[in-house]
Amino acid sequence: MKKHIINSFILLFPIFILAQTNLKGMIMDQENPKDNLGVAGATVNWLNTNIGTITNEKGWFTIPFKKEYKKLVISYIGYKTDTIIVRDLTPIHHFIIIDNELKGITIRSKRDAVQKSLFATANTFTVNNDELLKAACCNLAESFETNPSIDVSFSDALTGTRQIQMLGLKSPYLQIMQENIPSIRGAAQAFGLTFTPGTWVESIQITKGAGSVVNGFESISGQINAELVKPFSDNKFFLNTYSSLNGRLELNTHFNRRVSKKWQTGLYIHGNYRGEKFDKNNDNFLDAPLANQINVMNRWQYTDAQNGWVSFINIRFLNDEKQTGEINFNPTLDKGNTNYWGSEIDTKRFETSLKLGYVFPEIPYQSVGLQLAYSNHQQDSYFGLNVYDIKHESLYSNLLFNSIIGDTRSKFKTGINFTYDRYNELVNTTNYKRKENSLGVFFEYAFDNLEDFSLTAGVRVDTHNLLGTFITPRLHLRYAPWENGVFRASAGRGKRSANIFAENQQLFASSREIDIDAVGGNIYGLNPEIAWNYGVSYLQKFNLFNKKGDITFDFYRTDFSNQVVVDWENPQAVSFYNLNGESIANNFQLELNYELAKNLNLRTAFKYFDISTDYKTGKLQKPLQPNNRFFVNISYETATKDNGSQWKLDLTFNNIGEQRLPDTAKNPPQYQLPINSERYSLLNSQITKVFSNKFEIYAGGENLTNVQQVNPILGSENPFGPNFDSTIVYSPIFGRAIYAGLRFKIK
Repeated sequence: MKKHIINSFILLFPIFILAQTNLKGMIMDQENPKDNLGVAGATVNWLNTNIGTITNEKGWFTIPFKKEYKKLVISYIGYKTDTIIVRDLTPIHHFIIIDNELKGITIRSKRDAVQKSLFATANTFTVNNDELLKAACCNLAESFETNPSIDVSFSDALTGTRQIQMLGLKSPYLQIMQENIPSIRGAAQAFGLTFTPGTWVESIQITKGAGSVVNGFESISGQINAELVKPFSDNKFFLNTYSSLNGRLELNTHFNRRVSKKWQTGLYIHGNYRGEKFDKNNDNFLDAPLANQINVMNRWQYTDAQNGWVSFINIRFLNDEKQTGEINFNPTLDKGNTNYWGSEIDTKRFETSLKLGYVFPEIPYQSVGLQLAYSNHQQDSYFGLNVYDIKHESLYSNLLFNSIIGDTRSKFKTGINFTYDRYNELVNTTNYKRKENSLGVFFEYAFDNLEDFSLTAGVRVDTHNLLGTFITPRLHLRYAPWENGVFRASAGRGKRSANIFAENQQLFASSREIDIDAVGGNIYGLNPEIAWNYGVSYLQKFNLFNKKGDITFDFYRTDFSNQVVVDWENPQAVSFYNLNGESIANNFQLELNYELAKNLNLRTAFKYFDISTDYKTGKLQKPLQPNNRFFVNISYETATKDNGSQWKLDLTFNNIGEQRLPDTAKNPPQYQLPINSERYSLLNSQITKVFSNKFEIYAGGENLTNVQQVNPILGSENPFGPNFDSTIVYSPIFGRAIYAGLRFKIK
């Protein structure tokens, strides 16, 4: 890895020399210096000449230079036009400021719902609020249904919990963050995605493959970062209500208030409730759990752009209660006995975080940031006669510094972070306790020649009380050989503690015995998981018949050098043991986005998976993993009228390929399943009527094709018998779900 990085710098050296015939620089917005964001589309030209250019998506420009050129004119709609003196080829970093005389003019531009950049080094794309609103989007787990890169599935036939996968690997191998602070990890892995309401999310950044070393060492298949709405930019008041025919009711409210010129606060309240019992497949078990959640967050934002300070403070409390099991189960009478099978999962979570950033006013490319977060997660639960309680206390801190080397083509981030986790797990009668703490330092270098090549190389060294001292390298490369086309490549290593019970809670809802094949490791007697991820990607944007489009090709491979194998090929047991052999995950994706007509957009993708592991019984494909998936999304909206009114229509189709089912050959014949599941198709749709900038209503349906898995719970007639199993779920349980809601906002 070190050799490759050195060779890259050698190749770059001629570029530094050849670039000297051009002047390069960056144009930034004076009102938003904290994120060092450039202004795209600003005009830059030499005074009294016809030589000019326009800044790219990052705000960078390149313009030919001659000694006789002295004055550079910078202009942008809504901002004051500046003329600056240029004496040499030193790269320029210039702030433009809003023209107060134009404040009364409103300039509207529509962002793409999914933004793919030609200039980002990593394979990262942004899903903004417009895309999130294409579905009901009641929580973060349901925010990816119109995105082909993330696969959404159900973990079991009882809890109704949706799990996500990327590159064929489930969410624990993803690093899921909230505003760049790792959030859904440890005890929160199973249900944590349902704890962030969709209306709280402003945008989601998704990175495939190796992530940044800045955020830690745990990322293996990618990173997902959810940016929350900001008190300064969110509506003063927002109301969202949701109701579905499967008995689910939700309410979201936002209250934002300016406390002073520099302070703004927001109160965000979410509640959901399901109190009606459904058993449409007549197996005597609830199709969806009874549920009750209250989720409250208070958020403070401080902004002093003139002096370079910005800060966010979050305080949040959540109480989530679920009950599932047999229709006649009564917790008061039946808990802990064999009258009726039932389960309760009660979670209380408190978390608080602080983000503090300082941008040097005279040196806008240099900044210091501090991130602090604390969470206390307590889950008390039982599944029939199985008891699972977990308490997880976590502390995260990260101090980082950003600056340049020479000029702004070469940037770096460096810092130090400390994490602490304390776990206390009760699994039936066995108590598992452990403490984890790690201290890490990192350095990440980014080079961008502003035209066709960029590189991000990072390394971190961590010392961990249970995992030892280890190095985590990550590398991202970008090359643009021609206009609107870009190749990307990445490689990186990840390491993590496998929380075998928290991540596989669905297995408690079965009669399987739990077996841990300990090898003397520090976590459940097992060694940590270690994997390398490699990937290549190509993005080409185009115009066809005067309509915009893009096509993307991705191939990623994850290669585990060690893995905690979850083996449930024996229908009477689940075994956890360390990998002895090979475990790989190959993922190929081809995606096309095209504007079929004005305001009519098509997104389609095909994905192929090859995911295999050496089990004790031999090499097998991963169970309950489709071998391929075909995806189509069509969205249409009418032209927006002066009062903001319009219609929006969205349609999403998924065709899910065959899935290998866990081996049930040892079961009695009536409880045996085929080797593979059949293909099936899903259709979701939503229509929205926007009456004005303040009010809109929406209605839609999920699983309109009414696909339902036959016999999703094995042995449901005898749930305390040896063949009871609710974990083999490969298609929807509930069937068609119709919903409606409204949104009201005061800006």
